Amino acid sequence: MLDICCIGHVTRDTVITPFDTRVMPGGTAIYFSHALAHRGERYRLVTALGAGGLTEGLLDGLRAAGVPMTVLGSAHTVHFENKYGADTDQRTQRVLEVADPFRLEDLAEVEARVYHLGPLLAEDIPGEAIRMLADKGAVSLDVQGFLRRVERQRVVPVDWASKLEWLPYIHYLKASDEEMYVLTGESNPQRGAAILHGWGATEVIITSGSKGSLIYNGSEFITVPAFVPQTNRPDATGCGDTYMAGYLQQRLKGATEAEAGTFGAAMATLKIEAGGPYTGTMAQVEGVLRRAERA
Repeated sequence: MLDICCIGHVTRDTVITPFDTRVMPGGTAIYFSHALAHRGERYRLVTALGAGGLTEGLLDGLRAAGVPMTVLGSAHTVHFENKYGADTDQRTQRVLEVADPFRLEDLAEVEARVYHLGPLLAEDIPGEAIRMLADKGAVSLDVQGFLRRVERQRVVPVDWASKLEWLPYIHYLKASDEEMYVLTGESNPQRGAAILHGWGATEVIITSGSKGSLIYNGSEFITVPAFVPQTNRPDATGCGDTYMAGYLQQRLKGATEAEAGTFGAAMATLKIEAGGPYTGTMAQVEGVLRRAERA
C-alpha cells in the first residue's frame, strides 16, 4: 500500500520569462514528484510518454531522485509553452502536443491512501477513474486541467461540465482563485470555497499565488499567508504542485489543515527561490518557517 500515488502526464515545457527561455520537463507529475522525493513516503508516479527523440531526458531528473514510476505509452507527449511577464502570478499558454488519456485499466492495480490527480487537459482522466480510485482511497484533485480546452494551440478556460457528478468523490480539491471563479462564478474565496464544498468536495484549498491560500473544511475557513521569496528571479512554475505535495504529506501525518497549509507554503517558497523543481530539505523548510516568525 502506497501513501501517495500521483497520476498525471509529464510534459515537455518551454518556459519563457523576461529573463530567459528554457525547455524542461514539467507538469504536476514532475513538480509534485520532486517535492516528495527523499521524504520517506511510500510514493509512486503513474505517467505516460510518447516515443521519439523529444521525450529523451524528460524523466532523468526523477530517476536520479529515485522516484518510483510506472510509465505508460502514448502517441504523443504533452508539450506546453508557458509565457510569464513581470507578474509571476500570471501566464499565457500554448499546447503544441496532446497525450493519450489514462484508462481505467492503467490505474486498476494501484493501491494508495491518497491518489493525487494532476490532469493537464480536460480529457486526461475519465470521471469513472475518479469513482474507482475513491473506492480505494482518498482522491486529491488539482482541478486546473479539467478547466482547459485547446483551441488553435491556445488554452481556453472552460467550466468542468461534470463537476456536480464527480466532486462528491473528491476529498482534497485544489483550485487557484481564477479556477474557482470559472467553476463557481464567485470571486470571493470564502464564498467560492463554500460552494465547492457544498457540491461535494470534503476539503477545499484555494491558492492565490503571492496572496497565500484559503482552506475550507466545512466548518471553518483557514487563511494561510504566503511567504515572501528571497530572490529577484522568482520561478513560479509548479508552485501549486509543490504546495500540494507538502500539504498532503503533512495531512497524512496527522497535521491540521493550518499546519499542512503553512508547511506547503514554505515548500513552495523554497521552490520559487531556487527555480526548477523543489530540491529543498526539512531543515530549509524549518528555516522558512522561522524566518516568517521573526518578520
